[in-house]
Amino acid sequence: MTGDLYREAGVDLGKANELVNRIRPIVRSTFRGGVITDIGGFGGLFSLNCQEMKNPVLVSSTDGVGTKLKIAFMANKHDTVGIDLVAMCVNDIVVQGAKPLFFLDYLALGKVDLDLVEQLVKGIADGCKMAGCSLIGGETAEMPDFYREGEYDMAGFTVGLVDNSKIIDGSTIRVGHRIIGLASTGLHSNGYSLARKIIFDKLGLEIDSFVPELGRTVGEELLEPTRIYTDAALNVLRKYNVAGMSHITGGGFYDNIERILPKACAALIREGTWKKPPIFDFLREKGGVSAEEMNHVFNNGIGYVIVVEPGDAEEIRSFIQAMNIGVSIIGEIVPREAGSSPVRVIQ
Repeated sequence: MTGDLYREAGVDLGKANELVNRIRPIVRSTFRGGVITDIGGFGGLFSLNCQEMKNPVLVSSTDGVGTKLKIAFMANKHDTVGIDLVAMCVNDIVVQGAKPLFFLDYLALGKVDLDLVEQLVKGIADGCKMAGCSLIGGETAEMPDFYREGEYDMAGFTVGLVDNSKIIDGSTIRVGHRIIGLASTGLHSNGYSLARKIIFDKLGLEIDSFVPELGRTVGEELLEPTRIYTDAALNVLRKYNVAGMSHITGGGFYDNIERILPKACAALIREGTWKKPPIFDFLREKGGVSAEEMNHVFNNGIGYVIVVEPGDAEEIRSFIQAMNIGVSIIGEIVPREAGSSPVRVIQ
């Protein structure tokens, strides 16, 4: 098949080459020590510096942005969902004590729009800078007839490094430990199927509708990027003993905190100990969502939790607050009773 015929079939190889040239400076702006390759090769090369670690362990994660992308399509705003993509991956490996090293992305769309893809890559690069990792590779797949015009999907992959002796896995969590909650910026990248059903189907709002309770438009609220907790978590780890950490994503408090709890322990979360972004009360009241389901679907204003010794809790809270992140002591570890839920949220 000639280049002209392939173009007629929906794939423009010339655009692909032009895209690489356009995004090269954006990608290079994320490079940190360890990168020994440029974009355009078959694989990204990264040199590991493990001199400070006795037994280095690689930690990896992959994720996507989910139906939050539907909001980007509606608003025709594509320069922030890349931050969400990075956040969903790096926040997952930081909970184990890993420092993110590099990131790769996969973008798939029906037809390559150079301006659109450039916006997406810019967002990914912004997220990588926030996380302190390098964007060393990716794939942009042009797939005619597979995606609707103007729509796309994206996935991310990250790799980090931690010394085996410093892996955080929750095994040292004990009764009496305190749970510190770090504020979310809003919905982050979870629960959007329910949020869209309430906002667009039930309430009939438009993407540019101004919502007084939120103080901004629907699009502005729903496209607020996911917070990246890399700096906060790694700084705490450098200074304090941490028993466990959890990224509060899909499944909310119930599913994500349970993943790090020893069998003899339960987490007691005291609702009202932190300030929620108004989007959560808005969805609960307008959508008729129960408190239990809110805590199971959404992060409810807490995007990340750290479990620490009771004597360190207040000092760590103040330490995180100094980083301009909302933070509260939101609960404690209690004995797990037979047949009871491992995570309880009380008023």
